[in-house]
Amino acid sequence: MPEPTVAVLAGGLSHERDVSLRSGRRLSVALRDQGITVDEWDTDSGLVARLRDERPDAAVIALHGGEGENGSVQSVLEMLGVPFVGTSSRSCRKAWDKPIAKALVAGADFATPDWIVLPHSTFRELGAQAVLDAIVDRLGLPLMLKPDEGGSALGTQVVRNAAELPAAMVGCFAYGDTVLAERFIDGVEVAVTVLEGEAGPRALPAVEIVPENGVYDYTARYTAGLTDFFTPARLSEETVKAVGELAVGAHRLLGLRDISRTDAIVASDGTVYFLEVNSSPGLTETSTVPMALEADGTSLGAVFSGLISRAVERGS
Repeated sequence: MPEPTVAVLAGGLSHERDVSLRSGRRLSVALRDQGITVDEWDTDSGLVARLRDERPDAAVIALHGGEGENGSVQSVLEMLGVPFVGTSSRSCRKAWDKPIAKALVAGADFATPDWIVLPHSTFRELGAQAVLDAIVDRLGLPLMLKPDEGGSALGTQVVRNAAELPAAMVGCFAYGDTVLAERFIDGVEVAVTVLEGEAGPRALPAVEIVPENGVYDYTARYTAGLTDFFTPARLSEETVKAVGELAVGAHRLLGLRDISRTDAIVASDGTVYFLEVNSSPGLTETSTVPMALEADGTSLGAVFSGLISRAVERGS
């Protein structure tokens, strides 16, 4: 059987376009090293026509943010019957909405920081200062603010005193109309990749994340040298087991497929807190998924080559 022709979908128009292009380029090189014929496709208004005219044997979604993670591109591929690596459109939507993902995970008795979700209109209609005071009364300080949708930590900020809160809210609303405010958990931040095989999903070695400035924001994620990574994470055997169970549990609860990445915090008392899950994780030079794959004794190209074969076998 000849190797399939694969379209790596990257770019797009989200705030994470540059990161997506980097992921797409790295993945394309890795797949070509496996002998696979790869075309890199930017996702724009010509995508549907191109999928019809140049129909690939399979697609791999290396899009981050927006259409690449909220199920939109997945819906198009499903509609056109193009097999693809990754999660179905319906499950993408659950993972993309952080409050929904947190609620589903919390409902399965996993820990997640207490949270409040409020749209921009609430601050306008009920009075910004009164709402901000109520948030602090409920969750305390410090707080973690983030858009309720999106990735790459865009708009995410730690608020350590009440005077910082109004400006932090404005910065958060620049990336979405709804803000997720969480109780800040101080601890060890880890990223856990879950990979599916014939035996089902399993957690790869956790990656411990130690940003230079203490916050794993967009700059710390994608600028070499600003974050130290430890793979496997410097955790006890018991905690390693707990973070793996959390990641696999989130993967299953949200109906994710093929590969995902769960972000978590291990508090000083050993409690593992779920933060969010990514159905289309980054694959750049500073992304944690390739680090986890290497620690597991495999490579980006080998793993995605296998996932492509699985996608072709199962069809659209």
